[in-house]
Amino acid sequence: MHRHIFLTGITSLILLACAAQPAAAANQYDEFDISMLQDAMESGALTARELVDYYLKRIDAIDRSGPELRSIIEINPDAQSIADALDAERRNGKIRGPLHGIPIVLKANVGTGDSLATTAGSLALADHHVAEDAFLVRELRNAGAIILAKTNLSEWANFRSTRSSSGWSSIGGQTRNAYDTARNPCGSSSGSAVAVAANLAVLAIGTETDGSVICPAGINGIVGIKPTLGLVSRAGIIPLAHSQDTAGPMARTVRDAALMLAAMSAADPSDPATAGRGTPSTDYADNLSTDGLAGKRIGVIRSYSGAGDNPYIDDNFDRAVELLRAKGAVIVDPIEIDTDGMGAAEYEVLLYEFKADLNGYLADSNAPVKTLAEIIAFNTAHADTVMPFFGQDIMIMAEAKGPLTEPAYLEALETSKRIAQDGINKTLQQHKLDALVAPTNGPAWMTDHVNSDHFSVGSSALAAVSGYASITVPSGYVFGLPVGISFIGGAFSEVQIIQIAYAYEQASKARHAPQLQ
Repeated sequence: MHRHIFLTGITSLILLACAAQPAAAANQYDEFDISMLQDAMESGALTARELVDYYLKRIDAIDRSGPELRSIIEINPDAQSIADALDAERRNGKIRGPLHGIPIVLKANVGTGDSLATTAGSLALADHHVAEDAFLVRELRNAGAIILAKTNLSEWANFRSTRSSSGWSSIGGQTRNAYDTARNPCGSSSGSAVAVAANLAVLAIGTETDGSVICPAGINGIVGIKPTLGLVSRAGIIPLAHSQDTAGPMARTVRDAALMLAAMSAADPSDPATAGRGTPSTDYADNLSTDGLAGKRIGVIRSYSGAGDNPYIDDNFDRAVELLRAKGAVIVDPIEIDTDGMGAAEYEVLLYEFKADLNGYLADSNAPVKTLAEIIAFNTAHADTVMPFFGQDIMIMAEAKGPLTEPAYLEALETSKRIAQDGINKTLQQHKLDALVAPTNGPAWMTDHVNSDHFSVGSSALAAVSGYASITVPSGYVFGLPVGISFIGGAFSEVQIIQIAYAYEQASKARHAPQLQ
């Protein structure tokens, strides 16, 4: 077998390396996962360098040409040499773990101490290069992952304007949905989701304050995990709001997402939120079973945002619930959680924390702007390129807020956390539930820079505001557009909800790759 074949036929080569599979089973694969890649590298049929080269060609052909997905902002010029070094380690018998030699991409608000910029998608930070890796990036590098590129996002994690278009930034332009390039990828981790959906990388890191991992993962037909606040360090990530911010893995399978979570979830003394995590399990990919739904008690949320507005989503969700039941889950339907007042309180918290947290980050950085006020001034001065479609009204509202000692902030924080955490905790306890389930998203809307985003169905707020764990898994399609379901648990319930999500994924086999031309 000649390795040059790999560059034009990687899937066939990997399947040959996994020849123990029956031919009929092998032929169903149009993509590949970490296990397949590791088998191929272990057998000598594939190297990390060849895998990186394959992805660089694919990015050029699909992201920058062809359908022009525009998910990637910047390629890591060191990716090939890093791959060479990891290949040398493998030849010498050193394998760091399941991520050894696996190319990943990072949302552009995640710091890397290399030649890649850390911009949050903003031209105000176009030349911002941080001195060291974010903590989670160091963990991923130590696990053998190759940082391939930075991905586009909704500028400033979609906290600039109430009339924004998700997936648009002044650096990266408009990211396009992998299943229909006229449609929106959701955000703010838009590029990360699209890159994984289109197989431009094996894995991606997104960040979420409310929905920014879950929504783009659901709309692009992939798996996304929003970890419990404090499970993953935020050190080195451009912040939005510390009471809700977290990074999370994005992958095409639950197992791959779980492997990434295990590699990135070490405790970090520099992030106070990780102090309350105790010693949660890091074996998130272990003990995954197709029988993982048997006996699990799952509560069905029917009062999600946009409930009843789309009969196709209702039908898809009903089928998913029936599949859970058929696989042995005990279904409690419906579950009612009163969230009245949570959304308004959350928004107040985000406005206060955005100003305080961003100012703190910028003050300690080498960025050319040092405050939110300076960003607002930069945007105004460069309005033609920074604000061609929408303004910065959210930033202006945030700048008007006072310090985090103000009673208005403290009351809003207490209110939002109490409603969300009590709602989940009491519901799980009252009904003796292992998890909650709700639709993740409606079908992707047409990207519209005039009328802005058109969100429909969504269920991310409870997990986001509470700071608790959630995972979205593909559950089907509406006229060819992916929709997902989300499993939500209590604090540090990742092991349980991942097991539930894996069993559902294996039973449904809902995901198929986008047909990219």
